[in-house]
Amino acid sequence: MTRTKIDPRTIFSDAKTEGRLVYIAGPMVRYSKLPFRATVRHFGADIVYTPMILAREFIRSQYARDTDFTTNDSDSCLIVQFGVNSPEDLARAAEMVEPYCDGIGINCGCPIKDQISQGIGAALMEQPEKVCAMIRAVKERCPNLCVEAKIRIHRDINKTLRMAESIVNAGADYLVVHGRCKEQRSREPVNIDAIKAVCQHVRAMSNAIPVVANGDVFSVEDAARIAQATGCDGLMAARGILENPSLFSGANKATWGSVELILHYSSAYGLPFRLVQHHVSEMLTHSITRAERKSMNETSNLQELLDWLDERFVLLRPYEKGFGEAIDLPRKCDLNVSTSS
Repeated sequence: MTRTKIDPRTIFSDAKTEGRLVYIAGPMVRYSKLPFRATVRHFGADIVYTPMILAREFIRSQYARDTDFTTNDSDSCLIVQFGVNSPEDLARAAEMVEPYCDGIGINCGCPIKDQISQGIGAALMEQPEKVCAMIRAVKERCPNLCVEAKIRIHRDINKTLRMAESIVNAGADYLVVHGRCKEQRSREPVNIDAIKAVCQHVRAMSNAIPVVANGDVFSVEDAARIAQATGCDGLMAARGILENPSLFSGANKATWGSVELILHYSSAYGLPFRLVQHHVSEMLTHSITRAERKSMNETSNLQELLDWLDERFVLLRPYEKGFGEAIDLPRKCDLNVSTSS
């Protein structure tokens, strides 16, 4: 595989020169697979993450490597995120993926209890020294590889500032801050002031690195508002971009072209049917009725799903003019009414 690398550090540097934000599609378990990554890049994502991969399983099991990480020569700029609590495990995993990615990320924010009980994810928010040891281990083993850490915030903002400072000093290349504590859930708004405090603190350091804000980004308007309020260098979307892969293009809901693209890439690169179905269902949340969504989710394989869509909408294939470009849902009944009138 001949792969063109795109260094995230260069993306941040160029964006700063151009006076723009860096747009990032964040890691989502099961969903940030290759077909989804290709789709969000089409609509302006600068950096895209894999789902979190368990580093220990990845380095020990060929099966885990084959199932957890699939890529191709156009899958860039790509960050492989690991769930990990061992410097040696992370260094070995980073060494394995270095030829096939543009950087690695350390998940310090996953609030799932099972992950925390294993000492990974949000458990690392109480072990900043271990996070720093992992960053240094990767930098020693893979000195040219971009390394990022994604954290949440503490109730005590000073504790978060100290952690951010230690991560910068350990050699991280950029920092992602999710503006909620590990106990908080997505229905609670992110703490904009806390993200702002981290941005200001890191920017004041002599070895400052870019800081990315994460949480509650559901539109480019949200991105602009959060950037204005925090002074961050980039915005990461997860739930918002799952529902609307065309978010960073400025679309207020998933375009029909993005539906065509996710179906195409899923067929071309391979994706389990239930994941394809979930992507399409999420993307059409605001475009079809609840009854239609229920009916669509009752399809049991890809051909049934395509037949269901073809029956109701104009679903273009890659060889047809206009493929991947449509904005609005092209209902066949609407076209019939327009033609007859």
